[in-house]
Amino acid sequence: QVQLVESGGDLVHSGGSLRLSCEASVSICGITVMGWYRQAPGKQRELVATMTLMSSTTNYSDSAKDRFTISKDTTKNMLYLKMHNRRPADTAVYHCYALRTTNAYWGQGTQVTVSS
Repeated sequence: QVQLVESGGDLVHSGGSLRLSCEASVSICGITVMGWYRQAPGKQRELVATMTLMSSTTNYSDSAKDRFTISKDTTKNMLYLKMHNRRPADTAVYHCYALRTTNAYWGQGTQVTVSS
């Protein structure tokens, strides 16, 4: 079982940077893929960014590419999402995701609200 706890969400203005954090309850060295998804009100959950941990290969959605950066700290079992140039369209609950063997795990999410 893997528990994921997100933090860092906030009510912010457009522009600027914000960093989201995800802490795993187990060593992330044993996890294959971790990532961030988001769900805006009335919309389906969508991919933001993922990372294959062994190779550090990253994948971004078109809206996140060139603005967001996913990173990890294996010593702290942490995953991060640095959000630059925030936009109102980024308003959503951001969920951390982990895939270990064939099991998928989700965190409860952290709310990011971007005002114009």
